[in-house]
Amino acid sequence: MWLTKDDFRIKAENFDLSNGLNILRIICGLFLFPHVAGKFAAGAVSAATAGFFAKAGFHPPEVWVVIAAVSESAAGVALVLGICTRFAALGATALLLFAVYALQVVKGFGWTWNTGGYEYPVFWAITSLAVAIEAWKVHLRQVKPGVAAVPATATA
Repeated sequence: MWLTKDDFRIKAENFDLSNGLNILRIICGLFLFPHVAGKFAAGAVSAATAGFFAKAGFHPPEVWVVIAAVSESAAGVALVLGICTRFAALGATALLLFAVYALQVVKGFGWTWNTGGYEYPVFWAITSLAVAIEAWKVHLRQVKPGVAAVPATATA
């Protein structure tokens, strides 16, 4: 039920853009790459990023910046390719929630982008969580094909 060989296969159906979930999954992966690029300047950890990580309580900050960059890269590649989607999307959710935590610690509450707020990482964390939930549903239908899927709109 956890990882299968199928989780590591890159399939043509993962790139069917008539499936809205594929579009969302790919975009969630692609939007992680600017986070990675922003952590570095001139081939090294950005001093501003390291300072931000230090203020957020991540010590030693340079190590945490590299850990964040590697994690974001791995989740981004997996989401774009559609491999290990349910775990990659959960990982992306966790990474983005850490970003929200760090912003809260460093800047305090701030919702709007023009004040350095965290509505952007909250939105992408929720979006990544939705991708993870849908990927788990697909996986469970494949593992237990006899189990009926829960309808999207159920009446109480």
